Amino acid sequence: MEPKPPKTSPPNVSSIFVFLFTSHILFRPFSAVASAYTIGVNYGTVSDNLPPPSQVATFLKTQTTIDRVKIFDANPDILRAFANTGIAVTVTVGNGDVPALAKLPGAQSWIANNILPFHPQTKIIRIAVGNEILATSDKDLIAHLVPAMRALNSALKLSNVTDVQVCSPNSLGILAPNSEPPSSAQFRGGYDKAIFAPMLQYHRETKSPFMVNPYPFFGYSPKTLNYALFKPNDGVFDNVTGLNYTNMFDAQMDAVFSAMKKVGYDDVGLVVGETGWPSAGDPNQADANVENALSYNGNLVKHVSSGKGTPLMPNRTFDTYVFSLFNENLKPTISEQNYGLFKPDLNPVYDVGVLRHDQAVSPSGAEAPAQHWPSQSPSPSQSPSSVDSGKSWCVPRSDASNEALQANIDFVCSRGVDCKPIQDGGPCFKPNTVRSHASYAMNAYFQSVGPQDDNCDFNHTGVITHTDPSYETCTYPLQAVKLANSTNAGVVVRSWAMAEIVTGVACYIICIHLI
Repeated sequence: MEPKPPKTSPPNVSSIFVFLFTSHILFRPFSAVASAYTIGVNYGTVSDNLPPPSQVATFLKTQTTIDRVKIFDANPDILRAFANTGIAVTVTVGNGDVPALAKLPGAQSWIANNILPFHPQTKIIRIAVGNEILATSDKDLIAHLVPAMRALNSALKLSNVTDVQVCSPNSLGILAPNSEPPSSAQFRGGYDKAIFAPMLQYHRETKSPFMVNPYPFFGYSPKTLNYALFKPNDGVFDNVTGLNYTNMFDAQMDAVFSAMKKVGYDDVGLVVGETGWPSAGDPNQADANVENALSYNGNLVKHVSSGKGTPLMPNRTFDTYVFSLFNENLKPTISEQNYGLFKPDLNPVYDVGVLRHDQAVSPSGAEAPAQHWPSQSPSPSQSPSSVDSGKSWCVPRSDASNEALQANIDFVCSRGVDCKPIQDGGPCFKPNTVRSHASYAMNAYFQSVGPQDDNCDFNHTGVITHTDPSYETCTYPLQAVKLANSTNAGVVVRSWAMAEIVTGVACYIICIHLI
């Protein structure tokens, strides 16, 4: 008689579940579980090919771990775009505006026009007063800098805004020559007690950080390239402190710290307003390339996120803003045009570890396949109708000058378009800025003559948006245009997400049959 096969016991349900769950995790794409770092970026707009601010805000929120942006003005279109995203925003006062803000009335007017209409819906955390004003050597600007910082802070308090800091970005040109090793650094003579002691006293009183822009790219030599890029090197030894520096970023930060200490303010915090490395350069800049940009910015992001700090400031995490978010094609030199982490089409130039899930690209900087990013998706506080690919509005380009925008207002309002809403007392008068008024006027004209792209050109100062720019009591006119091909663009079911669903269903069915 033929032997019967041995009787096997039914498989253990919990074992199957564990197996399936483990397989589900292990077979998810690596990039979906890879580490990602949070970092800030400088969002510059000196370019004629950038996506609209609403698309930028959505991209940063949904596709990256970038949680802070610093802009070089107080552009209302950008501030509206970042409303309800949770992304922290630093705005900037233009250098030329600083003297007028040194007295309280001027500061109050600036706060009323540039902060109050957007805060707290837009998470504005900091006002940068000017940009590297000490480097301009303009005595009038320098003399009014600290008074303007104090006046703006007072204006914020009078408006019951207590969560916005005021600071001013500084290049490392504030340090005296021969500030190496770091322990020997000091502020330039004449500025130490007249400018920086009062500025640091203000920061101490308000518990706000001193902002600096360290750029190893401007301080390296061929012999110190690895030192600048966080690559293995012998380091630089400081004989005074007995500390060894293995990267130039730490040395530059500690040089600033030493200068602060010499005037008695080593208790004031530091924030990195700008730092970066270009991915392309002029013919005499061979070290401006993708490999070095990836090395510097990638290692920087890991370093400042680690909490390791610097030799003189151990166990510190610095709020850091990489320069910059995009390549900007209107900058004057090739290297200045190529500091961006991303191209204008939102594809990465290279990945420093800030892309979410399967958006990551290879460390070599190889270009990812073209991605068709959705227009801005409604945030939980927005109505579903606020973003609609079947509707179009016309708003100013982010790089349009006030002079050009004022000309647009004059043109539109002389053509019989109703401009009463942007006149004093009208629902769109506030904020009382040229850009805000131009935004309403350009759209009113665009809608009245027919919402075709050509009618939003305005000598290359207008751009189409599918995000409703209306706010509070200001409603922008709209002539709705239905798309012939109605699709749920932007609702993308990714393959790994579908795999999660399928695995979960399989788990459930098998478990039911085995119980």
